[in-house]
Amino acid sequence: MKKVGLFYDSVFLKHQPLGWHPEKPERLVAIVDRLKTDHLWEELIHIKPVKATTEDLEAVHAPAYVQRVMKAKPGYFDPDTYFSEGSLEASLFAAGAVVEAIRRCKEGEIERAFCAVRPPGHHAEADRAMGFCIFNNVAVGAKFAQKLGFKKVFIVDFDVHHGNGTEHMFYEDDTVFYFSTHQYPHYPGTGSIAEKGRDKGEGFTYNIPMSAGSGDSQYYEAYHKTLPGLTASFKPDIMLVSAGYDIHEKDPLAGINVTDNGIKEIVRGILEAVPGIPVVFTLEGGYNLEALARSVAITVEELFKD
Repeated sequence: MKKVGLFYDSVFLKHQPLGWHPEKPERLVAIVDRLKTDHLWEELIHIKPVKATTEDLEAVHAPAYVQRVMKAKPGYFDPDTYFSEGSLEASLFAAGAVVEAIRRCKEGEIERAFCAVRPPGHHAEADRAMGFCIFNNVAVGAKFAQKLGFKKVFIVDFDVHHGNGTEHMFYEDDTVFYFSTHQYPHYPGTGSIAEKGRDKGEGFTYNIPMSAGSGDSQYYEAYHKTLPGLTASFKPDIMLVSAGYDIHEKDPLAGINVTDNGIKEIVRGILEAVPGIPVVFTLEGGYNLEALARSVAITVEELFKD
C-alpha cells in the first residue's frame, strides 16, 4: 500500500463567504466526514500544512499582486471571488499545503498526497484573483517542485472549468506540461484545442475540450489513451493534479456527466500514466457536497493502491 499524506487544517474553514456562495466551508467538512465514515481517515498520514512564503508566491504571481492580497480588506476581487477576514490565512496555507506535500514527497515520508484545501487556485492569474481563486496553488507547487530538484513537472487538471491561470503561467515553459480536460465552451472561455503553448513552450500545453453531456467514455479515452502517451514522451519527475469534482453528474455548476466510476477511472488513468513518481492532488471545484465527498473518498482509495 502506498504512503499517502492528507494535508488539511481547520484554517481552511476560515475562508467565509460574504453571503450565499457555492464555494463554502461545508465542502471540506463533508470531505472529512466521508473519509472518516469510509475508514480512510485512519489510513492516511496526517500532515499539517504550512504557509506559503512570499518567495513561493512570487515565483508565479506578480509581487504587486501578492502585496495587494496581503493588504486586502473583506470584499470581492471580482464578482465571483470573495475575500473575508480569514481568507488571507486560508489562501497562504492552501498554497503552502501543496508546497509541503511536495517537500514531504521529496524527503520520502510519503509517495502520494491529497491536499484538501480552499480557496481553490487554478483560475488565479499572475496578477489577479478570478473564479473563486486567490493564489494559484498548483502553479506555486510546480515552481517549488523545480526548486527542490523535480526538473520536469506534469500538471493534470480535470476540473470542469479550464485552468486559465495555470495554463498562462506556463504557456512558454517547456519544463512544465499542462494537460486539461474541461467543458467547452464554458467559463472562463479559454482552453480551446488550438492552445498548445508558445515559443519554447509550444507543444507543452494540451487541452481536450469536452462538450456538455460528455460522460465516462470520453473521459476514459482522455485518461487511458491520450494521457499515457504524453507522459511517456515528457518523462516527468513529479505529477501535480488540479482535482475538480464539478465534473460529477450531480454537480450544479456544469453539464459534464461523469459518474462515480468515471471519477475512479480518471484517477486510475492518472496514476497508471506515471508509475514510480510522486503524485500530489489538490482540491479545486466540486459543489454538490455529497458527490464531492464521495469523489474524494474514491480518489483517496485509488491513491493507496500500488
